[in-house]
Amino acid sequence: MKSLNTVSVPDPKSRSCICSLFMTVALICGVYFTASALMAKDFNALPGFTMNRAKQNPQCGKCEVPPPRQVKEESHVTENVQNNKCQKKCRPLGSEALPEGIVSRTSNLEMRPLWGDVEKKSPHSVNLLGIAVGIKQKEMVNKIVKKFLEHDFVVMLFHYDGVVDEWNDLDWSSRAIHVSAINQTKWWFAKRFLHPDIVSEYDYIFLWDEDLGVENFHPEKYISIVREEGLEISQPALDASKSEVHHHITVRRGRSKVHRRFYRLNKRGRTCDNNSTEPPCVGWVEMMAPVFSKAAWRCAWYMVQNDLIHAWGLDMKLGYCAQGDRTRKVGVVDAEYITHLAVPTLGANSDVETVINELDHSLQGKNLSDSDALIAPIEKFDNRSLVRRQSYIEMKIFRDRWRKATKGDQCWVDPFQSKEKGRATTYT
Repeated sequence: MKSLNTVSVPDPKSRSCICSLFMTVALICGVYFTASALMAKDFNALPGFTMNRAKQNPQCGKCEVPPPRQVKEESHVTENVQNNKCQKKCRPLGSEALPEGIVSRTSNLEMRPLWGDVEKKSPHSVNLLGIAVGIKQKEMVNKIVKKFLEHDFVVMLFHYDGVVDEWNDLDWSSRAIHVSAINQTKWWFAKRFLHPDIVSEYDYIFLWDEDLGVENFHPEKYISIVREEGLEISQPALDASKSEVHHHITVRRGRSKVHRRFYRLNKRGRTCDNNSTEPPCVGWVEMMAPVFSKAAWRCAWYMVQNDLIHAWGLDMKLGYCAQGDRTRKVGVVDAEYITHLAVPTLGANSDVETVINELDHSLQGKNLSDSDALIAPIEKFDNRSLVRRQSYIEMKIFRDRWRKATKGDQCWVDPFQSKEKGRATTYT
């Protein structure tokens, strides 16, 4: 019996066979690893084999790398060049399975005929008017729309009262696009129906309220001034003698074409002067009748919150979408101006006789010294106070979201870091 500790020594012939075997294995391994390295280098040039390049800065990446796909093991130099070219292309998410030439990235609001030669039609409109409307302001809206259609605007009516058919008697009604949703604001409509890819063919987007007088306003002249002045976000000035004015920066200046700031001395609050660089002293327009360039709207659309339909607070941040210096690219056009009639719309009942009769009926037999007995029926017929309260609530929510977003985004740098440090920051 052999001991367990015994080591057997092979003869010389056995040793030579073993050495040959080890050399063969080593040669095979060397070839395998060399080929693997070359293949990995080639795969880096193919779509889907990026060796984690896209993960160098996962927080700030702009383009997603398409998922891996099978490729042939054999690659040629020309194929590598083509693959490098393809890797740099950034496709719209979801279109990776399609050849690039068939991908239609954008759309517009132009109506298409059911038959006929489309090519012989006149070029489609290059500007858009979106306006929230109710049937009770039909006469005012008619005057506004006529002016814009004369200059080949696309017109989209946002019917917040659900009444659409009663507009059919106007000769332009069939040319307009009608969208209806009960008790929704123009910002609710704009967020859902004016996506930047839908309106990308329009140079300017007018997003207006309905209670505006346009006797002294001409759309084509306005756009000409905006182009000349380089305004990305703007509004027509208000005729102070005929308008309800909420913000003095919107008031028309008689001998001016455009103004971008206003001046105010206030001991309790903030002084607006030539050194001011922040809204509402400069770089600010009212949300009643804003006008956006296509680039500015692409930015602003993303800032409009889907659930905050009154958009209060947005005006103070629009300058971030001005495509540069907000003190130069945001302004109020004095040469083309409007009037603000301040007609109550959402939440209001303008049928005074009906309100009085129903209110009188609801108060019968109640103690008129009881404030709750008075307030409840009044709010039932006119909810403007509730609408305004909700607007303030949404403004606070928006401000909180903005503050949280600026702190949470490690890649974002504020281009308008305050140059007015040490000065008061309270507006009154």
